[in-house]
Amino acid sequence: MHGTRQRALLEVEGLSRRYREDRPPVLAGIDLSLAADEYLAIMGESGVGKSTLLNLIAGLDRPDAGTIRLDGVDITALDDEGATLLRRRQMGFVFQAFHVLPYLTVAQNVALPLDLLGVAAQERAARVAQMLEAVGLAGFAARHPRELSGGELQRVAIARSLVHRPRLVLADEPTGNLDPRTAAQVLALLREQIHANGGAGILITHSVTAARSADRTLALTAHGLVPLPATP
Repeated sequence: MHGTRQRALLEVEGLSRRYREDRPPVLAGIDLSLAADEYLAIMGESGVGKSTLLNLIAGLDRPDAGTIRLDGVDITALDDEGATLLRRRQMGFVFQAFHVLPYLTVAQNVALPLDLLGVAAQERAARVAQMLEAVGLAGFAARHPRELSGGELQRVAIARSLVHRPRLVLADEPTGNLDPRTAAQVLALLREQIHANGGAGILITHSVTAARSADRTLALTAHGLVPLPATP
């Protein structure tokens, strides 16, 4: 845990999701509390529901039971438009596949969340420059994705996920396409920037090595979220 534990930023209570009546639920009775300035790793076998949990927290899917509150706002009570606005303002996303738009420059890709929020051009440019500096890509603003390595593309994705200063960053296997050395650099950068931004983060990963970058680690099992001991 990083620093002194603060009040819960994200509160998940009794979360359940079933996609077919003739199958067991994907998630059942999930409880989770995440403090501001905390970076959490969630591990688990394939098919256990990690992506489903992330989609529910993001408001991209609806639970059958339970509540999800981000900074006191009940995400499960929002309509589609409300959930979209909450994601746009309060969440940042980092994925394994980068999702960097090939026809935009690095700076334009990073600026996308600010464009959607209607941030003025001068402030937008300043914040993009600040984020590119923070992720070690200060001289890359005018380049296009085809000119970048995988590690550089993931740095662009991290800058884009944090440029609007979200309260919660959700990272789904963000180093799955990277070599171990680059993955370690990206994970350290993600942790550093989440803490510097004053928000919180959830890392979904299969990798024990990746999970070590987080403040604490939970395993998602058929019995819910189970704490895992810290590893050296």
